[in-house]
Amino acid sequence: MSTKVITGKCRASFVHIFEPKSVNGSDPKYSMSLIIPKSDTKTLRTIRAAVDEAIENGITNKWGGKRPGKLSLPLHDGDEERDEDLAYADAFYINATSFEKPGVVDNKKGRDGKPIPITDPLQVYSGCYVRASINFYPFNVNGNKGVAAGLNNVQFWCDGEPLNGRVRAEDEFDALDVEEDDEDDFLD
Repeated sequence: MSTKVITGKCRASFVHIFEPKSVNGSDPKYSMSLIIPKSDTKTLRTIRAAVDEAIENGITNKWGGKRPGKLSLPLHDGDEERDEDLAYADAFYINATSFEKPGVVDNKKGRDGKPIPITDPLQVYSGCYVRASINFYPFNVNGNKGVAAGLNNVQFWCDGEPLNGRVRAEDEFDALDVEEDDEDDFLD
């Protein structure tokens, strides 16, 4: 068994994969929420098996040989926990984090046949679709025990409607045919 999973097509939300972000004064981390459709039974089955393996690792290495009664788990039901947000409807989600910057690649191949690295933070945004490499690991911090999701790498799959309502500039404006004399009209 492995605790590493490469997801199917997921929707990205709360994307912080190019610059780490601090939450409530915590150490800054790279992170993103992965919204997984309930219809993607293959990815969900693989995630559940990896979480079970991480629980077994926790029993052996973190929790003194037994499974804790209350265990925090990383897979959340969007219909129950985010019912006010339509982006999470009919989906599960995982919040994955890392202190190390994840690798980010495009779905297109370069000359060497490998995916092209992405360095533009505007290309991977909340609302686009991605695949992600994540690993599950047990934790025992300040009495809280459970399994967390580590973010390894991200692959851009395709564009989607931005979740923040923002529109890309190239979708909002038409190209202009501006004569040099007309430029002053646009500056006023």
